Amino acid sequence: MVEIPEKFKDLLVQKKAFAHLATVMPDGSPQVTPVWFDYVNGRVRVNSARGRVKTRNMTEGARVALSILDPDNAYRYIQIRGRVVRVTEDGAEAHIDGLAHKYLGKDKYPFGQPGDVRVLFEIEPAKINTMG
Repeated sequence: MVEIPEKFKDLLVQKKAFAHLATVMPDGSPQVTPVWFDYVNGRVRVNSARGRVKTRNMTEGARVALSILDPDNAYRYIQIRGRVVRVTEDGAEAHIDGLAHKYLGKDKYPFGQPGDVRVLFEIEPAKINTMG
């Protein structure tokens, strides 16, 4: 695991930056989705629902990349490449509610659909690139 440079941690911890998450489809083609995220214990955590494309692509050990652009400076960003090291439903509902608080100021995730099963993914950074 690599450390996030201190001068870029604000993008992961303090700002409401979105990440563009790149996953790999079964045929090897890339798939990219903007996602909410948080950063805990050196890992980037994202959340999704069962049945979505990124959820199918993000099995344990899957390689992924994230590009996180500074919302205040389009010429400053961090790219993180790594692997999914944990996939769990445990705590996923609380996690999406926490992300709703971070991004929307709401205590409960407002976009859930009946029957949704939330999944929490932890990504361990392996390579970091930055600009700005």
